[in-house]
Amino acid sequence: MWAKSLAAALLGLPLTVGLIGVAALLWPGDPHRTTLPWLLLSFPVWIGVMSLAFLARDGKRAWLWMGGLTLSSLGAVYALKALGLVEIPG
Repeated sequence: MWAKSLAAALLGLPLTVGLIGVAALLWPGDPHRTTLPWLLLSFPVWIGVMSLAFLARDGKRAWLWMGGLTLSSLGAVYALKALGLVEIPG
């Protein structure tokens, strides 16, 4: 149970940031108008992501799944920006 709790606590927020980041970057429209809704949506997504850790059979699986999803989502944010597929307004 401790391993699942640590996975939820330590990987929940980075995974949420990655998921919200990918969605916000790919969302059409003016980012100045959509930033606040994405920020407000991040808290319920964070709670849901942390809850997913407890669906795993054991702590090792929770760490592997959440760690893999975190690396994938943050890698997708980096790839979208590095490949020039999205433009970040300054």
